Amino acid sequence: MTRPIHPDFARLLQHKEAPLIALFTDLREFVLELAPMSNELLYHTHALTAVFSVTDKLSDAFCMLPMYTNHVNLGFNKGTRLPNPHGLLTGTGKLIRHVPVATPKDFRNARVRALVTAALRHAVDDLESPSKVSGQTISKIKA
Repeated sequence: MTRPIHPDFARLLQHKEAPLIALFTDLREFVLELAPMSNELLYHTHALTAVFSVTDKLSDAFCMLPMYTNHVNLGFNKGTRLPNPHGLLTGTGKLIRHVPVATPKDFRNARVRALVTAALRHAVDDLESPSKVSGQTISKIKA
């Protein structure tokens, strides 16, 4: 594991089913393998979510992993701006798109790797000033 799961997140994660936890953990590792210096922002709203950002701000995020009761998605904050030649991205919002994830095969492939890399590149290109925080996990979860 490249980065330990934050205790605030782990406390909530333990209430999920083991297969969903394993899938989320593998997906998180996949993102961190591609963007090890990204900051991970943790939220618990309608979903238990890890957001990956090039700064410590949600507005500079490039992808997110929302975990619902029975599934997890690989979301892209500005997914409508990403190339989607293989039709992997779904959703109808103005910006956000996601790749549904049911097994590791849904994300551990070159096509999804290219999407994450493109999203990261867009986030870096849109950045107005360099981040002072790098490679950190920041919990926004209320105790």
